[in-house]
Amino acid sequence: MHLFAYGTLMCPEIMRRVTGSLPAQLPARLEGYRRGPLARVDYPAITPERNGAVDGLLYLDLPAEAWPRLNAFEDKIYYRSPVKVTLADGSTLAAETYILRPEHLDRLGESEWSYAEFLATARERFELDYVNFPAAGNS
Repeated sequence: MHLFAYGTLMCPEIMRRVTGSLPAQLPARLEGYRRGPLARVDYPAITPERNGAVDGLLYLDLPAEAWPRLNAFEDKIYYRSPVKVTLADGSTLAAETYILRPEHLDRLGESEWSYAEFLATARERFELDYVNFPAAGNS
């Protein structure tokens, strides 16, 4: 299975720590969703929105052992769902992604979450907050 990542997991070091691997990746777009910042944290969430679109990375062919780690890493405010993403050449691929549960919509900000801003201002803080999440191979 492929993973569509749209937030902190786009960072190669975070993806490797969480899953124990860094699969091949391609830029991808998820139509029909929007991404916003979550209150009081440095990471985003997505939710369905008819005319929205979210740019991210499609990680190809994640190993089976990566999925339980991803499920543990992603907060319980998300659910994993199959989606179809569009690649730069216009083709589409099936993937899995993590979507904000409807009961947590009140935590989602209206602005767009910025990956560049995360890397510049919040990545270090995020990694410190998640220092206790065991690196793959150390669980």
